[in-house]
Amino acid sequence: MDRVALLMLGMIAVAPCACSASTGAEPVAISHSPQLGKWRHFVAEASKRFRVPEAWIYAVIDAESGGKTMLHGRPITSRAGAMGLMQVMPETYQDMRAQYGLGADPHDPHDNILAGTAYLRAMYDRFGFPGLFAAYNAGPERYQAHLKRGTPLPKETVDYLKQLRAAGVSRTDIEQFKGKSVAPDRQDAPSGRSLFFPQNGGRAFARNGDLFVPLGRDVAHVKEPER
Repeated sequence: MDRVALLMLGMIAVAPCACSASTGAEPVAISHSPQLGKWRHFVAEASKRFRVPEAWIYAVIDAESGGKTMLHGRPITSRAGAMGLMQVMPETYQDMRAQYGLGADPHDPHDNILAGTAYLRAMYDRFGFPGLFAAYNAGPERYQAHLKRGTPLPKETVDYLKQLRAAGVSRTDIEQFKGKSVAPDRQDAPSGRSLFFPQNGGRAFARNGDLFVPLGRDVAHVKEPER
């Protein structure tokens, strides 16, 4: 059994997302492997096109939406407006659509996965591993402030990174694309510690300008997701 299959099976046992737990609301349930497996063809396409490991894509989909496209009978959307399987913000989707010829519907699973993966690739090229995940979750400006000034990452981002680590993402996953113009790995924490073990010295905060907002933070507070 290959590593991606093992990762997907392992997600059955991963603890519920700490992002929603930190708000005091019920956490979003982690998807079983069939929920993720139904998107395997789109994930494989996105991985090949943007040179992002499938394991990383699956882990982000699981953390963001649990592999679900609907919530309470409506397309899955956070209060901040993040949409679809990979919880892509509208302006980000429009940027990715213009660059890569995607369709008009950001909730379309195929195009949502392509858009989210393209953005993961952009964050990897800019920040390396594991900084791409912090930038994906907190937004690149906030993560840049963490790098330059040591501004503490939001607790939500710390928890998000812990969830991805528990899911088994690894810097070695990118080696399958060796020799294909990939950015070097980086130690992104100012202290030199691995970013997957950050020191959270500040309070959590949220900003509507985040490019990607995990579903658990916003949807947990509303009975129906906003458009």
